[in-house]
Amino acid sequence: MISRFLPSPLRRFLGVKVSTRPPSYLLLDQPGSLAPLLTALERVHEVALDTEADNMYHYRTRVCLLQFLVGREVFLVDVLAPGLKLDSLWKALSRKHLIMHGSDFDLRLLHDLCRFQPHSLFDTMLAAQLLGRKRIGLASLLEDHFGVALDKDGQKANWSKRPITSKLLNYAALDVWHLPALRDILTRELKKLGRLSWLEQQCQAQIASGAEGFAPATDNDWRIGRSERLRGAGLSVLHAIWHWRESQAQRLDTPPFKVCGNALLLKIAEAAEGGASEASILAEIHLGKRHERLFPSLSAAIRAGLARDPKSLPRRPGRDPNHISLTQAQVELQDRIRADRDRVAGKLAIEATLIANRAQLSQIARNPRKLGDCLLPWQAELLRHEPSLKSAP
Repeated sequence: MISRFLPSPLRRFLGVKVSTRPPSYLLLDQPGSLAPLLTALERVHEVALDTEADNMYHYRTRVCLLQFLVGREVFLVDVLAPGLKLDSLWKALSRKHLIMHGSDFDLRLLHDLCRFQPHSLFDTMLAAQLLGRKRIGLASLLEDHFGVALDKDGQKANWSKRPITSKLLNYAALDVWHLPALRDILTRELKKLGRLSWLEQQCQAQIASGAEGFAPATDNDWRIGRSERLRGAGLSVLHAIWHWRESQAQRLDTPPFKVCGNALLLKIAEAAEGGASEASILAEIHLGKRHERLFPSLSAAIRAGLARDPKSLPRRPGRDPNHISLTQAQVELQDRIRADRDRVAGKLAIEATLIANRAQLSQIARNPRKLGDCLLPWQAELLRHEPSLKSAP
């Protein structure tokens, strides 16, 4: 099916918000229907791209919809449409410069889907962060610059449900419609502040991290939150009920958090650690009416956990050399580096963690000579001449 609406970009004129109809789009959801998109891609060097996924509704996340702005044409590709082959699309797209917003999740998702990796990237969210914007979500930026109000329902929609409603398709089209204009605005501001090269480095790092995909499952994923405080029965129970939740989520094809949250898992484990009996633990559990039928299987998991020797659980992975406790001298150096970082960030009016996060501060404190290995060039240059590092051994 190909759906059309009259084109009408939403703009802000003289500070007045203008309400108008959504941009036109082509919905491509039939075998062989990619031809107009592939032809359009041949004429341009850059493309605005967004994705919609079903991570809020299914156990395994799938890409459901791809949104493209190519020139002034919007194409919506139904990734779940039967018989729609996308190999030629990925090949064509890999040669284009992409404009995206908050691309980290999308790039990891696309890498795991088809090993896609972009040629180059402009991420408008990263740009907004480097400008010190307080509101960096796409909806906020579109409202600030174009007077556009995105329908919040689209952010929580089940994008795997078919057919996709016209309301959701309009939302999806707007997600990419303003990205080039937003990019132009942010580029001008970055140039004025001399930070455009910072963004280029951030985007290249984003492409590299996206090519790693999502972290694979490990034998220690069940060690959540405050589990490091557990030593005895609580640890065995947590292991049992975490795996119970995974199996139920997989069986129901729903995200694990919709079976029950981490807070409840930890509450049960901590009660077991404190010596509570199975009966007393069960008396405090409230799954809600939706999941009452899961209660017997949860009871069995708690019982199995209480009966298991915690020494038989999978061992923690070996200690990472980068996570060995800092010496007192290194802790003091880390504090001085953090103070310098915060002062520099304050002058630049950006979030301090954009310069160096907690883990990076720790690595630098261990070996200040490896500053350039821990940070991007722009970040390292901001800290290199600060008192804490100039005087470091």
